[in-house]
Amino acid sequence: MKKIIAITNQKGGVGKTTTALSLISALHLRNYKVLGVDLDPQGSLGFSAGLDIENSDTIYDVLKGKKKIDDVIVDTDLGDFLPSNILLSTAELEFNMPAREFLLRDQLVKVADDYDYIVIDTPPALNVLTVNAYVASQELIVPMAPEILSLLGISQLRDTVDTVRRYYNAELNVMGILLNRYNARLVLNREVEDMSQEVARKLDTKVFQTKIHASVSVAEAPAYGESVLTYAPGSKAAKDYEDLLNEMLA
Repeated sequence: MKKIIAITNQKGGVGKTTTALSLISALHLRNYKVLGVDLDPQGSLGFSAGLDIENSDTIYDVLKGKKKIDDVIVDTDLGDFLPSNILLSTAELEFNMPAREFLLRDQLVKVADDYDYIVIDTPPALNVLTVNAYVASQELIVPMAPEILSLLGISQLRDTVDTVRRYYNAELNVMGILLNRYNARLVLNREVEDMSQEVARKLDTKVFQTKIHASVSVAEAPAYGESVLTYAPGSKAAKDYEDLLNEMLA
């Protein structure tokens, strides 16, 4: 069975897209066949990978039945991508048919055998797009910034995860909580790390031992259509993401 992983947190600005792109790139560099799916109407995953998201077919066209998924997937030096753009923001209103929760899963089934891993970047909201990602996935990774409001966003995930497990996808598992922009020298960071352990217990998961440290290279890489692993392979953040993948694969 192919591994499908959704990167999720209803709070924005916690590093979901950076985490998704970095894992996709890390897997690709290790010769895994990987597909990145951008399910955020902002289109940040495709943009960060150097795609022209405003002038291309997207996941919206696939979910609407206008395009075949094979024809929309883009091959890049970082891996394969299924891009998104602002058109996807109409999903809550447009995708109002029965079984709309299964739209993404039914499309990914068509290409799953072509990939070792599929990584889904989700929007910063608990809406029909997020539910589609959860229904299609086996695992969730929950990035968070070391701040109190980020913790609140994670705790509110539990009801949605429980609902998806009950009605749509009993096999859904939360792989772990990932601390981003971490600085052990700051008291607040250490306090949030302690509190995140309690949130992890409520989600029946763990906090990853690997923490992603703040790095200017992470912010610079998308401007060049690269991940931090290809833009600054010697940086601390690149090593952190390699360590995270090692922890995941172990």
